[in-house]
Order: sequence, then structure tokens, then C-alpha cells
Amino acid sequence: MWKKVLLVFLLILSAVLGFGVAKVESTMKNTLNHVKRDKDAALSKVDLSGIEVESDDDIVNILLIGDDYRKEKFYDASGLPDVMMIATMDKKHNTLKLSSLMRDTLVTVAGEEKQKKLNASCGNGGGVKNLYKTIAQNFNVKLDGYVKVGFDAFEKVVNAVGGVKIEVTDTEARYLNMTNYIRKKKNRKIKVGKQRLNGDQALAYCRIRKGYDKIGESVRTANGLVDDYGRTWRQRTVISAAFNEMKKLPLPEWIGVANKVLSSVETDLDNDSILSYIKDVVWMGTTDIYQLQIPRNGYFRDGNTKENPNEFPNCEGLCLVPTNGVSNEFDPSENAKILRQFIFKYNGKEEFDYPQNKDKKENL
Repeated sequence: MWKKVLLVFLLILSAVLGFGVAKVESTMKNTLNHVKRDKDAALSKVDLSGIEVESDDDIVNILLIGDDYRKEKFYDASGLPDVMMIATMDKKHNTLKLSSLMRDTLVTVAGEEKQKKLNASCGNGGGVKNLYKTIAQNFNVKLDGYVKVGFDAFEKVVNAVGGVKIEVTDTEARYLNMTNYIRKKKNRKIKVGKQRLNGDQALAYCRIRKGYDKIGESVRTANGLVDDYGRTWRQRTVISAAFNEMKKLPLPEWIGVANKVLSSVETDLDNDSILSYIKDVVWMGTTDIYQLQIPRNGYFRDGNTKENPNEFPNCEGLCLVPTNGVSNEFDPSENAKILRQFIFKYNGKEEFDYPQNKDKKENL
């Protein structure tokens, strides 16, 4: 949804605006001081002893967290993250990458050693640090920092860039116009086809998860995806669209966008690190963002504690059970390999592909 990933904006946009690094740096210093920082949640303080994680000095991985928090009367969110992604700046292969970790993915939660949904690892006071430790334990990837953004900031980003152009299907249009996902009634005028969505509409589009339109059809994306896979695809689509709009802005307007949203952002990255990443992206000179979803097709099955309460009693409803692609047993190891191959090996020169076995391959 967020791809609300403001940090991706911060890392990339300076490279495409055509301004010198020095000017960007001097302008950004005051702006970055508005960012909220929680030193106690710094990922560098997480104890990963006994956990094997892959890293590379030429590859930076930032955990992106989308909180389902809105400043609305009578609204009370669960406090668990709605979106979890890894934004990768790969200087070795000169690529930018975005990996969605689906919130309902079954994992072994660090500190509890129970199988729960990934976003549940933030519960019971675990917060961002326990989420990172859980990701490290299940997927063996070292992360270099995090950025947390709320719904409020996401809407500000989209509105500040003048909206985003999105291809909306007939089922999506009917669903958005018949539900309260779009908070303001005057904005419930979504049409079929490519159109410009404002922040309220784009947020609603990103939040579509499961449902049927008024004629009983499942809500599908332009490429036929439903449920959580459809939602994470919509999120990536919106961030790409927002990126395309932001890179058109002149520097003063871009800085204005940053000023509007940074007060709603939390991170453990200091100003020097962010500015250093900006410089690195400038030298990379790339604007494409390659994408991946975990768990990957062919390497998971559906789990349902309502139908089988004894299988994963801590899952609480529907979940996505990672498998090795052969058996139906819980096994995140293949998905961990896929994620690491994408982050550390994929060069962007061809479509990312990971073979399930010698005779079968699944496309991204």
C-alpha cells in the first residue's frame, strides 16, 4: 500500500530529478530532522546470535512497515502491521528491488517458538525488533534498518503528487463504490479502466483484500489476482505509480512533499545514512523497481484453523503455510532461498525465475 514506502521515495527520487547531490543534501538536512526516531527499536540492537543471515556490503536492505493506523473518531486498529516489505538497493547489480512479505504467512515467531502469522511477531510487546528477529530466523536475511509509515502519511504522499494513474477492473470498481473503503462518499465514483486516483481512493484500492462485488464476483486485479496476493500486487502498483509521479516533480515541490509526510514516519536510520543512500542511488542511475512476493506460488498452501484447529492452533483463522514445493508440511526454507536469491543474486536482466523442480517453474 505503501508501498507507502516513503524511504524508497527518499532513496530514489534524487536520482531522477536531475539535481546535483550537494543541493539535495543541503535541502534535505532540515527536512530529515522531522522524522521520528525510536533508538530503542534500532535493528542494529537485535541479538541474532545463533541465527545465520546473509548479507553483502554492496546490498542494502530496509524493512518497510505499513501500520493500519488512522486518526479517525471511533477507529481502533489492532496495532499489528498491515504491510511488511524489504526494499533493496543492490549496488552490485545496479538494481532496486521490493519484496512483499505477506502478513498472513505462517512463521515460527522469535522468542515464542510457536507458529503464528508474520505480523503477530510484533504483538505482546515484541515490536519492530521481534519482527526483524522473526524474519531473520525464518528467511535468513540481514536488514540494515526500518521505516514505518501510517495510512495518514500514505494519503498525503498520493495527494501531494497529484494522484496516481491506476488501471481499475470492473470488479474492483464495483466493490470500491459499494463499500466504505473509500472514506469520503464524494470519492466513491470509481470507473472501470485507467484513471487518476486521489489519496483516499488509492488507499482504498490498496486495502482491498477479500470480497465480492455487488453481482457476486470475486474482486480481481488487472492480472487476475485475488485475496492477499491481489492486495500486495495493488500496493506495489500504487507505489510504482506514485514514484512515476514524483520523479516528474521539480526539487522544490519534491521537498514540499517530503515535509508533509516525514512527520508521520518512524525510522532507525540517521540522517547521514539516508543521505549516503541518496548519493548511492544517484550514482546507480536506475529508476526501475523489481518486485517479488513471499510466499511464492508453488511453495505454500492455505491453512485454516477453523477447519483444522489442531494443525496450527496459534494461527487464528486463515494463514499461508510455506512449503518446500513437494510436501504440504510447514517448511519456510525454500521461500527463504527464493527471497535470498532475489535480493542477493538477481540482476534484473531477465525475468526472475525459481524452479520448483526440474520439470516445473513458477513465474513471478
